[in-house]
Amino acid sequence: MALFDMPLEQLAHYLPQRAEPADFDAFWAATLADARSHPLAPRFVPHATGLRHIGSFDVTFNGFAGQPIRGWLNLPRQRSGTLPCVVTFLGYGGGRGFAHDWLLWPSAGYAQFVMDTRGQGSAWSPGVTPDPDADGSPHFPGFMTRGIAQPTTFYYRRVFTDAVRAVEAARAHAAVDATRIAVAGGSQGGGIALAAAALVPDVALALVDVPFLCHFQRALEITDAHPYQEIVRYLMTHRDQEERVLATLAYCDGMHMAARAQASALFSVGLMDQVCPPSTVYAAYNHYAGPRRIAVWRYNQHEGGASFQARAQLAFVHEHWGASDPASRVC
Repeated sequence: MALFDMPLEQLAHYLPQRAEPADFDAFWAATLADARSHPLAPRFVPHATGLRHIGSFDVTFNGFAGQPIRGWLNLPRQRSGTLPCVVTFLGYGGGRGFAHDWLLWPSAGYAQFVMDTRGQGSAWSPGVTPDPDADGSPHFPGFMTRGIAQPTTFYYRRVFTDAVRAVEAARAHAAVDATRIAVAGGSQGGGIALAAAALVPDVALALVDVPFLCHFQRALEITDAHPYQEIVRYLMTHRDQEERVLATLAYCDGMHMAARAQASALFSVGLMDQVCPPSTVYAAYNHYAGPRRIAVWRYNQHEGGASFQARAQLAFVHEHWGASDPASRVC
């Protein structure tokens, strides 16, 4: 795959105008107030994994409209005091999988809370959380156009609300330091992490890898790849709905979320990424309101930095919070 988007020198200064809905902040304030009118009711059930050094909990909490959302909480068994926590969101189509899939952060001495994504979990890892609030209106197969006719029914309104409640659920566990929360994810998970960083203003860190759900207008025009292509295919059929669809997407655009996020952030971008084109990533990055840096993977596609990026994330988190486990120190 060759370079297909803007040159890196142009990307570094790419700052498209944000066409935000006038009631953007009021919309999300009302959405979260409604969610918080339901008890969070986090339940942490010990879960046997056979792992000697990491303890796991099967988590259920109430998300959008008080609907139950599942997750995992993994903790190092040997710890003293409360721990910083990395709240992790998942890529498109995947579910929470198994507790033993999530070992990096607890192995480094941190807590990790993994949110299952409602309705997903059949593409590359299993999930267990339904999406009972789906409105049943016509949509292209997938999640991108589910409820897209209006902002109140759009699928990602529910997912972003779940993400906020996931941060609150992580903070509710006695082992977690509520003042040291990072939100993290790649692709769809990166877009959700951006939303969580914007909607939970006191989140400390954001790890945003090759984020999806950013600068929708350009994404629809520059890439034929899915999942953005789901929206294109929907508009190919619903030819008279473009204005309505773009108006709905504006409430969930990562550019607009980024402009409200204050957490110290580490982004990543793959310059050959056709799933989340570099200009869409930089649109969010350049609008990001908090301290930020970005790792550029010149020859990579949507896999981005993969294990190299994980290494960079560990260094970034250690830089802010210090290594949480003596084993991570150089002897």
